[in-house]
Amino acid sequence: MNLQAKIEAEQHARPLRIRRVDAIPIAVPLAKPMLMAAEKITRAENLIVRLEAEGGLVGWGEATVAPTMTGDTLAGMVAAVHKHMAPRLLGADARDRAELARDCRAAIEHNGGAKAAVEIALLDLVGKHLGVPCVELIGGALRHSAEIMWLLGNPDIAADIAEAKRKVAEGYGFFKLKVGVKRVEEEIAAAHQARAQLGPDIKLCADANTGWDARKAVQYLRGVEGAGLLFLEQPLPSDQPQAMGALNRLGLLPICGDECIAGANEILALGQAGTIGGVNLKLTKAGGLTPLLQAAALCKQLGLSVTLAGKVAGTSISQAATLAAACASPVLDWGMNLTHVYLAEDVVLDPLQVVDRHVALRGAPGLGVEVDEAAVRRFTVH
Repeated sequence: MNLQAKIEAEQHARPLRIRRVDAIPIAVPLAKPMLMAAEKITRAENLIVRLEAEGGLVGWGEATVAPTMTGDTLAGMVAAVHKHMAPRLLGADARDRAELARDCRAAIEHNGGAKAAVEIALLDLVGKHLGVPCVELIGGALRHSAEIMWLLGNPDIAADIAEAKRKVAEGYGFFKLKVGVKRVEEEIAAAHQARAQLGPDIKLCADANTGWDARKAVQYLRGVEGAGLLFLEQPLPSDQPQAMGALNRLGLLPICGDECIAGANEILALGQAGTIGGVNLKLTKAGGLTPLLQAAALCKQLGLSVTLAGKVAGTSISQAATLAAACASPVLDWGMNLTHVYLAEDVVLDPLQVVDRHVALRGAPGLGVEVDEAAVRRFTVH
């Protein structure tokens, strides 16, 4: 063993004690408002977790607020970290990341976003300490890039088509139509126009975000036949599993579960019942990378398709973690949605980039992104 290797081995063998835990609330403006069935989003409110070890090494984690999806609020997430998780982290050896993440998940009910941000920060910190990408700490990469989709949610069809064409020129080849906002007839026309204007090689899907009743959902499913959509995501409210199962069994399009999925229990029940044909997995809902990958393994066992998504809109911190999870997932046949691309600014110096319809893993240690602490301070809210 040469001297450098010996020094590195000795460093890795030393405890990686956590000496400081910061839960930082930020708000970052979107490049343009995002219109969904239940809300209009103009800025992203996120929690950033900063873990500092003895010696000064720092790990970063992040999660988005999702009050209409999980009940997480910014103030609640900050309190969850400071009051319930920080006492378990301070003074602990971060190399025990799996046990620490499990203890933090057990420390408080719900609060999946705060739990996810803490586990991401632990993985980033330990990955930097060991000199390995965090994907190697969660089972290793089964793929080295993931196909990324762009959300289309403009007030009119022409704007959606124009935006999609711009994004195709920028390297995108997969689009999610945000539906459940306009008249169903307009949504159907938009799907057909998107297909006609973008061509047969572009992938399309649609997401209603619980915005329809069963009649409108059936109308849409029948109306978009021939448009070549991959799936329809969450057309009905979560409390209508029987009606959603009836839609799935029509066989017109697979129904993807999102708002109706809180964790493995719902995936198992809805998957076995034939209610859904696939699942949208999110780190915020899962409560971290470990439970998300367990859910993905269950989806593979049940024969369910998988797409991964960030809530609108995480910075490249959380989206680098989502990318790592996507590349380690045993199934990823419906691509992924990374949401830092909808921000007016990022908090890292080197945001993740789309190249030829994909975003590639980076070989740098930890999350592989360099956080701009000045930007974090600038977007911090009180």
